[in-house]
Amino acid sequence: MESERRFFPPSLNTHHPPPASPRSRCSYLTQNQPQALFLSLSLSLSLSLSLSLSLTAEVSEMEIEQGQASSETWEGYVDWRNRPALRRKHGGMLAASFVLAVEVMENLAFLANASNLVTYLLGHMHFAPARAANTVTNFMGTAFCLALLGGFLSDAFCTSYLIYLLSAAVEFLGLAILTIQARTPSLQPPKCDPTTGPCKAVSGGKAAMFFAGLYLVALGVGGIKGSLPAQGAEQFDEGTAQGRKDRSTFFNYFVFCLAFGGLIAVTFVVWVEDNLGWVWGFGIATIAILLSIPVFLAGSFTYRNKIPTGSPFTTVAKVLCAAIFSTRSAQRPTHNAVMDMATTPPRTSPREEPQDDGEDAVLKTDGKYPTQRRSGFLDRAAQRKPVHQALACTMEEVEDVKVVVGLMPIFLSTIMLSCCLAQLNTFSVQQAASMNTKLGSLTVPPASLPIFPVVFIMVLAPLYDHAIIPFARKVTRTESGITHLQRIGIGLLLSVVAMAVAALVEVKRKNVAIRAGMLDSRGPLPISFLWIAPQYLFLGSADLFTLAGLLEFFFTESPMGMRSLATSLSWASLAFGYYLSSVLVSIVNRATGSGSHKPWLSGVSLNHYRLERFYWLMAVLSVANFLHYLFWAMRYKYRSTKRSSSS
Repeated sequence: MESERRFFPPSLNTHHPPPASPRSRCSYLTQNQPQALFLSLSLSLSLSLSLSLSLTAEVSEMEIEQGQASSETWEGYVDWRNRPALRRKHGGMLAASFVLAVEVMENLAFLANASNLVTYLLGHMHFAPARAANTVTNFMGTAFCLALLGGFLSDAFCTSYLIYLLSAAVEFLGLAILTIQARTPSLQPPKCDPTTGPCKAVSGGKAAMFFAGLYLVALGVGGIKGSLPAQGAEQFDEGTAQGRKDRSTFFNYFVFCLAFGGLIAVTFVVWVEDNLGWVWGFGIATIAILLSIPVFLAGSFTYRNKIPTGSPFTTVAKVLCAAIFSTRSAQRPTHNAVMDMATTPPRTSPREEPQDDGEDAVLKTDGKYPTQRRSGFLDRAAQRKPVHQALACTMEEVEDVKVVVGLMPIFLSTIMLSCCLAQLNTFSVQQAASMNTKLGSLTVPPASLPIFPVVFIMVLAPLYDHAIIPFARKVTRTESGITHLQRIGIGLLLSVVAMAVAALVEVKRKNVAIRAGMLDSRGPLPISFLWIAPQYLFLGSADLFTLAGLLEFFFTESPMGMRSLATSLSWASLAFGYYLSSVLVSIVNRATGSGSHKPWLSGVSLNHYRLERFYWLMAVLSVANFLHYLFWAMRYKYRSTKRSSSS
């Protein structure tokens, strides 16, 4: 018994129960405080442990459920009913194939009339040649420029899915108006014989109807060009290597389908317009764009549609204003106590704090937004105290704007190539029209001459994707094989070769005219129009490399909320190229037509032009443009590579 008392505390000894009275119990606990504290701590620890285990189990179950939900859905994407897009159901090459099929019909409807529109304006609307040429140039330039509007709306307010449907409906309405006018003689200017006197051009309400239909088509084309490429590219998971490869394949075949639709337009539809009438030509285009709508809708159950994130221009404007005003406030500090109290700098996490590790230091954000080289001016927008809380910027917003600024030099470098491509629809067509256009017993109409670059693109696109790229991947041991900027650079270099070849061909054509004594003749020269095929080959190849490279480059490098707008820059480059071509011709004629010298690009016929000199000038300008491109391309740091590695 003594041993029990020695080893067990009195509170646990059954032979010595604690006193029953309150006072005696208090004195007992005071005398045995260590034992009471031991019991209370044990009870507290056991309760805390059981509570923490139960809470941990509940949190784990919630995390598992959230993880399962996130693994089954595409974050930031919805289906056509605005429900979360499912990984097992939405996206992939099947969804993109509907976009490719739609592109064939859409480009058929556009080029069926654009490639031969000048003929309709001259023969049916009785426009003067200069006015007809300007009308076509303005129409195509406006259509491509409006792609920026379509891309902006897709990013800011509506999905690219909805923008395409609205744009296709608008283009259908415009083509329907043109078809009705072409079918109804009372809606056209009176017929006349141009050999007996000048014909009266369309005017008044008839002209208003024509231009309304024409620019409704331009508006619809712009919306489609600005939304359709991004809609297809969004179907692939850029977080996986296979997804990125499939997306690259999509852009190659997007250009292929673009060319395929153009092939049908410049051959079959142009033949119909020349032989059966413009009612049939406009009608085929109207039916094509109408059929594209149900084809596009057929893929609704497979699309994953990116959720709009608001206006990208708002972010760009805010960062620029914040950088400007913060710089001024830093140079001229103001002592406004009220503003100092009301305005607080934006909160930054430790990962957003700038680290000054030397010249090549970068600003760190999370892995989702890899940073570019430090830009002292724009970085002030996030590093310094804003003059107003509305101008408070995060480092992620600054990085997005820095990316957009970095894309601009690449975009500007491609305008010269688009200017070279514009020659295919102007002087190159006139060259071929002055030559022998017969292939055996078949006479090729001048409006069908763009078939050469179209065919070359259709041949090169699959060859590039299935032969050139796999070989380049083996040689370079990289995922892409050829980078986007390398691909664009190849296209720019090919444009230099194309202009040089065009100059040499023009020299030969003119020598044939001199030897045949046909300088003043309007008849076909004794030289085959196939001589211009090489310049079409090189320009078609340049278009394939550059357009597909630009679309993929702008899509992958731009911020997530600006992708549709960024891909629209590829079409805007074409528009600015058409405008630059017109300006360049005017400048050349003014510069070379001084004094007794005749302008290079004027004369009774093409045989009196100095077209070879103009082509050499284009080649020199293309070389300068290529060097300008190299300057920026060699300094560009890819954002998508970092984003892919971080994901």
